Formats: sequence, structure tokens, C-alpha cells
Amino acid sequence: MAVRWIVAALCATASLTPLAAQAPDAGPAAVANPANWPATRSRGLIDAETEAAITRLMARMTLEEKVGQTIQADIGSIKPEDLSRYPLGSILAGGSSGPLGAPDRSPAGPWLDTARAFRTAAAARGGAAVPIVFGIDAMHGHGNVVGATIFPHNIALGAANDPALLRRIGEATAKEVAATGIEWAFGPTVTVPRDDRWGRAYEGYSEDPAIVRAYAGEMVRGLQGDIARGGMIQAGRVAASAKHFLGDGGTTNGTDQGDTRIPEAELAAIHAAGYVPAIEAGVATIMASFNSWNGSKLHGNASLLTDVLKGRMGFDGFVVGDWNGHAQVPGCTPTDCPQSFNAGVDMFMAPDSWRGLFDTTLAQVKSGVITRARLDDAVRRILRVKYRLGLFDAARPAEGRALGTPDHRALAREAVAKSLVLLKNNGVLPIKASANVLVAGIAADDIGKQSGGWTLSWQGTGNTNADFPGGTSIWAGLKSAVEAGGGRATLSPDGRFTAKPDVAVVVFGEEPYAEGLGDIPNLEYQSGDKTDIALLKRLKAAGVPVVSLFLSGRPLWVNPEINASDAFVAIWQPGTEGAGVADVIVGDANGRPRADFRGRLSFSWPRTAAQSPLNKGDARYDPLFAFGHGLTYASAARLGVLPEVSGIDQSTVATRRLLKAGRLAPQARFATTGAVTMTPVDADSIQEAGRRFAFTGPGRATLELAAPVDMRFYANTDLALLVDYRVDAAPAGAVRLRLGGGAVDLTPTLSAAPVGAWRSVKVKLKCFAAAGADVQAVREAFALDAAATATVSVKTIELVSENEGAICPTS
Repeated sequence: MAVRWIVAALCATASLTPLAAQAPDAGPAAVANPANWPATRSRGLIDAETEAAITRLMARMTLEEKVGQTIQADIGSIKPEDLSRYPLGSILAGGSSGPLGAPDRSPAGPWLDTARAFRTAAAARGGAAVPIVFGIDAMHGHGNVVGATIFPHNIALGAANDPALLRRIGEATAKEVAATGIEWAFGPTVTVPRDDRWGRAYEGYSEDPAIVRAYAGEMVRGLQGDIARGGMIQAGRVAASAKHFLGDGGTTNGTDQGDTRIPEAELAAIHAAGYVPAIEAGVATIMASFNSWNGSKLHGNASLLTDVLKGRMGFDGFVVGDWNGHAQVPGCTPTDCPQSFNAGVDMFMAPDSWRGLFDTTLAQVKSGVITRARLDDAVRRILRVKYRLGLFDAARPAEGRALGTPDHRALAREAVAKSLVLLKNNGVLPIKASANVLVAGIAADDIGKQSGGWTLSWQGTGNTNADFPGGTSIWAGLKSAVEAGGGRATLSPDGRFTAKPDVAVVVFGEEPYAEGLGDIPNLEYQSGDKTDIALLKRLKAAGVPVVSLFLSGRPLWVNPEINASDAFVAIWQPGTEGAGVADVIVGDANGRPRADFRGRLSFSWPRTAAQSPLNKGDARYDPLFAFGHGLTYASAARLGVLPEVSGIDQSTVATRRLLKAGRLAPQARFATTGAVTMTPVDADSIQEAGRRFAFTGPGRATLELAAPVDMRFYANTDLALLVDYRVDAAPAGAVRLRLGGGAVDLTPTLSAAPVGAWRSVKVKLKCFAAAGADVQAVREAFALDAAATATVSVKTIELVSENEGAICPTS
């Protein structure tokens, strides 16, 4: 689910896509013909007794109660007592929404208390008193909850190529979700990513629809149980949600929420591959996708949601929207969208817009804009799932059971070991457990970084090892394995040592990210910051054999890093059980393998940074490492020196880091007007790290983008503009911060700041939109307006996902 969705113009180390590049080309029609799609039917969702019970219940429901069933609110924007006035059918916890009255990063107890509070409130509201259903993202385990088992992300599981493993992971995930009183997991993600620049590529199992097809049904059975053979989704099981329907992995340029411009036959053959087995396994819900197909938003495409999915493919569960996804349909707003409901979305995901959407939807049913028959169809589908979940029973028996159990952690460790892909081994692996091992890299002892996005927060950032009780970092796993064999392991993040080690293991890779912020303009790793390659080369120059463990959510161009390594292993984003890495790369005391490499690439590995999209079966398929590649300890081939020309002109690549550590984004420039002068300023031991703006009267200092950027969807995100500033002379008048023409008042902030001290301010992007910013075509990414004298230095201008402490001052 896109629990904090943003315009695809922003990416995590990442590009700001010019508006012109986003405009859809004229292409094939966006009306699907059901005859061109596979025919199947849901199994296990419908039985005569349940349908009769639903009919009786619906006869007692008021119109308001029926409309309420179709709306889902986020727990960050609703309280249990609101249910007495608004009889909503569902709540969710978004990627950065914590339990009631508790920190966002909380263990199971507060989550269970939250679920019970909403359930009690729903039962007490009188009338039909239909139970509420609580949904949450469980992308790779119950990732919102402290103490849960975090499994490897899907890209890693695809490399394991083990459908039975997926079912076991689904079972464990369901038990941990159910333990917190939550009945619905937003998964599995059955996308087929076709462009690795997409920031959600790691949520897909493979670029090959065959692997996705083999996995989808097994994960559904793991989460729900084998309801296709009869039975309820209870006793440690949860409702599943196959997502995102349809084509989210096929957008042009890998742009999140972009346009999938392909023929219908390709959409059906590639991107629908996981839905047939999911439906046949009895998947309870399917989530609509943010993206468009040939210019038509999926949230408003009746031919796909109704004619294909519910008709030809026989889906009997309900379709849930994504995070205010209905608002992206032309003519809609977050609080007004009959088009989406009439197209086939049965339940709106209206995290913060639920109140207004309830009122307008109720009015539209009364006026006939939405027919009573359409409403009844949606309500029946929702109630069908609630009955199958046993929500009308007194209690769900799995509540309160422990998370992070030893058997679940052992399963996650097994999954890590099975997912590792060996790309190079010039004789250094396996490591002798009796050796003197140096473990380097800032990621070596960082469980948060090794877990990736959708981990305790939306983007997976801001975590420390203390947030993962019971988890094991890669360093801790290596240390344990080496010491068990009589060797010695030393942690040195910067790779410095006094006594020369026998081998160095360097752990490095991508920072955690999720949708939107994870989009990148090309596949080059660390195009600007060369910290990791410098560390590898320094160790090589000292005559130390180097083993590189590469953390990433996709294949990237890392030829320089591979060349500087004696062994190179793609370890993806392994989650909390980092010991699974040592299980494979550390042998016994004599250097004999304890376990072999089993992982094989489920995504093609690029030969150049410009080689995207790159997929098995392409007419000019020429990867560095082909789909299915992966060495074992028996492999005899040694990898030679690889070319180190990326194929990318980085001077043309924009970034969300507009000003950082002295670097100005290539597609951005400063300009001044009025009574202001701009000079360089040093900071953090970096010459000319920022700019000083000295206002002698009214003036403006602006950071302009070379091309306009579409930021229309920022109003639905928690992204913030971060500015590191220093007041060098207190303002004598008003100072406003601007973006896209929208201005907020910074005068109180700057006036309160001590002169001469660096401070940070974060302003939510939605605040600029509320202040009148033209977010459809932003060129003014930052501006300071001063009405009188003031001197302010700035060293960082950056878009960030962590918005704790963010403000929303008035204009």
C-alpha cells in the first residue's frame, strides 16, 4: 500500500522528473476487453449460509451504515469515539502511524490495545453494529511493530526461488499480525517490476511473471490458510490483499504512480500473472493501484476493476483503494469521488479524508449518482470478507501471542541464507572460521539499514539497533560464526586496523527507502559520494582480501565496487536475522563450506548504469549477469576486470538533495532579486558548503529548478522541506519561506534562533500547497523573502521523509 504517497517527481538519492517528461504520450486505448484476459473464479469466499446471513444483516442496515462500510480511515486521523457518529467499516495503520497514545515505534501491547479500543467502539455504536476490520502493511513481516520478525524483502525471496518457503513466511507473518489484534495484511505484492529505477522494485519477487505466478497463491495460503478447501480465516490467520491492480511495475521510466503505456495483451500476460493464483487461493481483497494504464487511472478504470477483475476473473472479495488514490482520478478530490466507486473500488482508503468522503458519498447515494445496487454490491463483498474472518464471533483466538518467536526468527534466517546471490568469488570464500576477520562499513552493525524500507516507519529511516530487540546485525552474525570456529572478528566501520587481518568483510549499500523517494534516475550506485569504493580500494591497497556484501533493493551498476572486491555477494535487504549471511559465507575452521549459495538472480543485473529497463526476453538482452545467474562454491570461473564507464552523464541528473555538503543539484541554481547579496559560506569543515544571504532591505533569494516539476500529490504526504540555517543577523522584519509560490512565515522561527548557531527547520510540503503553491509546475524549490534587514546562511536544502518536529506556519 502507498501509505505515504508522493509525486513520482521525487526520488531518494533521486531524480526530480521534469513535468514535460511525465506527460503521457498518445497510446493504445485504456479500455480492456474481458475476453482477452484469463478466466477463473474465487474459491472459498462464498457459501449459501453466509450469503443468507449477509442478506439478513443488510436488511437491518441503514443507508448511513452501508456507506460507512465503504470507507477506511487511518488511526492517525480518527479516534475510537468517532465511530459513534461515523459507522466506518475499516481502519488502517499507515507506514508512519503509531498506536493510540503511544510512540510510533511500539511493541505489541499498545497495538493490541488500539485494535481492542476501535473494536469496542464499533460494537457499542448501536444499530447493526457491524464489526470493524483493521488493516496494516506487512511488507516483510509485521514491520510496524517493535519486536516483530522482519523477513527479507520480496526481491530477496524471489532470488531464493522457493514457493514453499513463501507459504511458511506467510504463516509466520499472519501469526504475528494476528497477535496484535489486526485482521488484515496488505499483501502479497504481486507486482512484476520491469524497470529497476522504480523505488518499489524490491517489493516485487521478480521481473519474470513465472516466479510471481508461482509465489502469489502460496503467500495467500500462508496468510489466510487454505480457505479454498473451506474454513475460516481465523486462529492466527489474516485476510490478504493482492496488490497493486494493475501494472504498477510497468510504468514508463519506472516512475512511481506513473503511466504504464503498454498494449492490453502485455498488461494481461505480464502484470496480471500473480492475480489468477491469488484469486484461486481465495484472496479476500485486492488493492487498486495508483498508476495509470495508457493515461487512465486504475482507481477509475471500470473495464479493469469491474469487467475484468470481478467479471472475467471472477473475484468475489472486495477491492480496496490505496492511500487517497481515488483523488487522482480526473474530476475527483480526496473527499469527493463517485467515479472511483462506480468504477469498482468497494472500499475507499481515505486516511485523513474519511469524514468529508463519508458525507459526500452518502449524499451521492441519496441523489442517485451512486446507485443503491452498486452500494449493496460493495457492502455485500465487504461483509463477505468480515464473515469469513469470523469478526462476528466474540474473539479471535490468536490475539496476544508473542512476536519474534524463535521459530519465526529461524525461518527468517533460513530465508536470508537461501536468498544470497554470489556474483564474484576469486578464491576468498568461504571464510575460514579460524581467521582474523575485519568487518567494515557503516552498515555492518545497522539492523535498520539491512532491513530496508517499510520497517518501523514508512521509508525505514530513523531506526537504531535498540528498535529491534532479538534481532541480529550482519556484524553480530559474523562475529558469532567466526568466534565459534576459533577465529577473531573485529568491527571497524571505517576499515582502519592496527594488525593486518586475514580478510576484510565490507558491508555497504543503499539507504532504506520506499515508494516515491526510492525512484532513481539511473542505476549507478553512489554516483557522487565515493565513500564505499574508497574504503574497498584502501583495503585492497593494503593487501587485504576483500569480501563485499552489497545491500540493495534492486540490481545496480557497481562495476567499480566489484573490481575492488575479491568476492561480491548481493545480500539484498535481509531483515532482522543477519546471521543468515554468516551461515553461508563463513565456513568451518578449515575453510570448508557449512552451506552453499542457493540464490539466483530474479532480476537481470545491468552492464551499464543506463541499462534500464532490462528484462529477460528483451530483443537486445545484454546484461552483465543474466536472470537466473548465481555462483556456488563449485563454480570454477573467476571474474575478470569489468569496464568502469557508467554510461551516464551525472551533470544532467537532478536530486532531491538540492544543497548538501557544498554540492548544489545540477539542475538547480540560486538567484537573487532586490536588496540582497549572496556569498559562499563554510560549514562543517567544508569550504563553500552553503550560501549567506545578506538582506539590506526587501529582497528575495531563490533556488530555481531548470525545468518545472509536478508536485501535485504532496498534499497527501508527510514529506518536508528541510533547511539547515544560521541566523547571522536577526531579522528586522518579516521573513517568509516559499516553494512554488506558496509562502509560510518563518519570522518567529528565525527571531527565536540564537545568532551564530546552526539550526534546522522542517516545513511540511502540504503547508506550501495550502498556502497557494502551484504544485503542478514547481520551479521555485526554495526562496527566502525578507521585508527588511536580515542575514541568514543556509547549508542544506533537502526533501526528507522523516518529519518529526516539522512545522506548518501560517503565511
